Amino acid sequence: MAYNRRMTDSPRNGELDLAIIGGGAAGVLVAIQMLRQAQAPLTLAIFEPASQLAQGIAYATPWPEHLLNVPAAKMSAFPDQPGDFLDYLQAANAYPGEAREVLGERYVCRHYFAAYLQQRLREAEATSAARLQVIAQPVLALHADDHGYQLQLGDGTTLHAAQAVIATGNSMRPLPVDGADALLADDVVEAWDYDGVRTLAGGHALAIVGSGLSMADTVLALAAAGHSGPLHVISRHGLLPLPHAHGGQPAFDPQELLPMTLRQRLRALRQHARQAQVDGIPWQGVMDRIRPHGQALWLSLGEADQRRFLRHVVRYWDVHRHRIAEPVAQQLQALQASGQLRVHRARLQRVWRDGDALQLSGREAGGGNVQWTIGAVVNATGVETRASALRNPLLQQLQVDGLARPGPHGLGLDSSVPGDRLCAAGGQPQARLGVLGSLRIGSLWESLAVPELRQQAQALAVQVVAGAATSMP
Repeated sequence: MAYNRRMTDSPRNGELDLAIIGGGAAGVLVAIQMLRQAQAPLTLAIFEPASQLAQGIAYATPWPEHLLNVPAAKMSAFPDQPGDFLDYLQAANAYPGEAREVLGERYVCRHYFAAYLQQRLREAEATSAARLQVIAQPVLALHADDHGYQLQLGDGTTLHAAQAVIATGNSMRPLPVDGADALLADDVVEAWDYDGVRTLAGGHALAIVGSGLSMADTVLALAAAGHSGPLHVISRHGLLPLPHAHGGQPAFDPQELLPMTLRQRLRALRQHARQAQVDGIPWQGVMDRIRPHGQALWLSLGEADQRRFLRHVVRYWDVHRHRIAEPVAQQLQALQASGQLRVHRARLQRVWRDGDALQLSGREAGGGNVQWTIGAVVNATGVETRASALRNPLLQQLQVDGLARPGPHGLGLDSSVPGDRLCAAGGQPQARLGVLGSLRIGSLWESLAVPELRQQAQALAVQVVAGAATSMP
């Protein structure tokens, strides 16, 4: 059963011990940790206008073709209980008769993870000293006072919280082509509108702008819905996500990379990949070996090398780091082999309506102009990371009022490392205002996936509980 309880009464005197702003996976992970760790009757609230919790961008899809991008064994919500997601899948009989070790290697349907978080939230509520409310309102503004923060809600009401955590999750980049703003609503569908994408299925040509993970979701959804027309995937680099592979990991020590420059690291990783192949280990094992060290690798790079990475390396890093399940890669390859899926390396110029069709123009990497006649466009450009382009009213207000500032290189919002605190305009961490997830990408780089979210959620809960204890009379 989905977790969709809504608030039926207001906090007493409008007072909260903690406001969790955002009810996707990140916000729910914080709530679960708070409920588990609370030793006093704290009052917590999740602010989430969506109909159900734990169904942020990644896990809102109900469709079976959308799989997790990592094996189930790596998806526990708890750092100290690595097998917990597997426990849930077995208790739910999600894959009847499948041995646990086989299930642990499976890329399961993504909707199971949302259901898992909802179940663990219910269980944590049932035994906690704290009380959780779910408030179906967006937080439009947050104003600091001597005792915490005043929250301005979408319906015009205000509440007060002693502490707050920003867990607003991901937002899609706008379609990067002139003329997009003038199109009809049905002409452009966001890749994260999982149901809307399927309604585009038919015999006409479609354009998918972006070639990353959202593109893969879109192609699989259209194929499952019976789409028979051409699918034009258009991106500046034309790089598709690479597949996972089974095999071990090489034995090198990732710590050896930390004192190296970016150029030296890339050279070393290529050498490790070549040696791995000699040893019968797929190159993916090299990436898996350094995966737990992603934040340390980013933080140990100098500012100039971080800029070089963002300018020259990031697209190649993305397709090697953010990989897809092997069955998904095989389906994409089959569609390419059949000629239905066509990948174009091009920079878009303009889109416009021409009668019953759309025209989309661009310039190919080789310099030639190209034009596509299509029925609709799917925006699969991925997560918006630029602080200046974040469209959430709260995030804009925080920056305008000096409660937040852009993160390094203008990516996300600045946060303390360690500490998980949102930094104000002057750079000082705010003891009562935490942040986790994709907003920390500039500070940490690796901050979107479950391994990072569960660590941050646990650390934030420890700090919030400790802060609440010291403020009690």
